[in-house]
Amino acid sequence: MYLVNGQPISTVAIADRSFQYGDGCFTTILTKQGVVQHWSKHVERVNACLDTLAISRPNWRQVETWIAQVRLSDELAGIKLHFSRGEGGRGYSPTQVGSPNVTISAFAFPRHYEQWCKEGVVLGVCQQTLGINPMLAGHKHNNRLEQILLKAEIERQGFADGIALDCNGKVIETTMANIFWFQGGTLHTPSLSSAGVVGVMRKVVIEQALRMNIDVKESEYEMTTLLAAEEVFITNSILRLAPVTGIGNQTFSIGPITRTIQEKILS
Repeated sequence: MYLVNGQPISTVAIADRSFQYGDGCFTTILTKQGVVQHWSKHVERVNACLDTLAISRPNWRQVETWIAQVRLSDELAGIKLHFSRGEGGRGYSPTQVGSPNVTISAFAFPRHYEQWCKEGVVLGVCQQTLGINPMLAGHKHNNRLEQILLKAEIERQGFADGIALDCNGKVIETTMANIFWFQGGTLHTPSLSSAGVVGVMRKVVIEQALRMNIDVKESEYEMTTLLAAEEVFITNSILRLAPVTGIGNQTFSIGPITRTIQEKILS
């Protein structure tokens, strides 16, 4: 079921600026038996992106009412919450545009995620790279062309997911998740000030690690640093946390820090 501004519609107008220009943002949300997870963090991230794009924030109580109409009652499922600046405007100009459009849809939980969480996942390394874009870095805006191209490349390599580097060779994320690794008593994750997406589950993991008195470091890293890690895992809101058991030909064990953080998050 799809809702557009609370109405059960499965299409959007051709003049919608998300269709025309990718002018908007989105977030994907996990539900457990119909209960939305980490709602406040999703609201926070969407508000931050809308503010950056100079798009009006929605009435969040109304959005919650709409979500209640489409959410699935499955043990685990997902919701995609999508925002567009609206319809109209000549060319790139955001003037003379109607009110923002809010599209909400529900989807089934990807069952292969269960296997990834239990057994881990092997990643490739993308040869194509992400551009440097500090203006939009961290935000999940609606232009996902880089991720589409990298995802297609990594699937051609025979991997389900892969490491995405920026054009300076720094580790940023994977094509669909944030990445963490444990080395020397510290949990490391790439800085996302110039590229990449700051995921909700990334914030949850950092908060959990700090509660466990684990030092967390966000910085710029080369692949050599990542490959020297003791433990590696990836996160996103639907997957939550999956251990990484390999990057290319490099293998990793599923370590105790990964499992402990995973258990805390999944509980």
